[in-house]
Amino acid sequence: MIDAIQPAFGGTSAGAADGSAAAESSDFETFLKMLTVQMQNQDPLNPVESTDYAVQLATFSGVEQQVRTNQLLESLTSGLLSTGAGEMVSWIGKEARAPVPVQFDGAPVPIFTETDPAAESAELIVSDSYGREVSRQNLPLGEDVHYWAGTNDAGSPLPNDQYRIEVVSYLGDEEIARSPAQTYDRITEIRTAASGPIAVFASGETMPVEQVTALREAAG
Repeated sequence: MIDAIQPAFGGTSAGAADGSAAAESSDFETFLKMLTVQMQNQDPLNPVESTDYAVQLATFSGVEQQVRTNQLLESLTSGLLSTGAGEMVSWIGKEARAPVPVQFDGAPVPIFTETDPAAESAELIVSDSYGREVSRQNLPLGEDVHYWAGTNDAGSPLPNDQYRIEVVSYLGDEEIARSPAQTYDRITEIRTAASGPIAVFASGETMPVEQVTALREAAG
């Protein structure tokens, strides 16, 4: 009689392929009915062992759980692709240039700056992880890459920390623009959001992927 139950398992697998919750529920009800009939019509002189029933139930339960897991994975994949995040999975582990904090560990850090085209002068303003200004220095006009040495206004080394660096443009004595400097940081995760994919960086910073301006392989 145990062999008579096997088609119910096959039906469930087909239901998984279709991804139909209604078919899955129908298969489960059919299995229970067949199991009930089996119990009612078993040979009283040679009854089926209770362990055999337990095996059948456990097997069907495992198949049903796999069906639901597959449906969940399909739903997650569909969600990633619909938001565009699925296309950016390959970004994970790479270094992206974006307006993220600078992680200073004693070595000069490359930063990318751009001043306002109308500016007559500009400054580089550095704040520590507590938001305290620790350095302010003159910055050449235009777009360029600099190696920030991690020193304060007196030229003394700053402690290892995360620093936010801003580019401030002036026309005369008036501030006309302020924007974050950019640097490279490793992407650890791509998240979905109603507004679009979000990049998560090793520094803990999160931002829309549109703010990433360059991408490269992580240094070995």
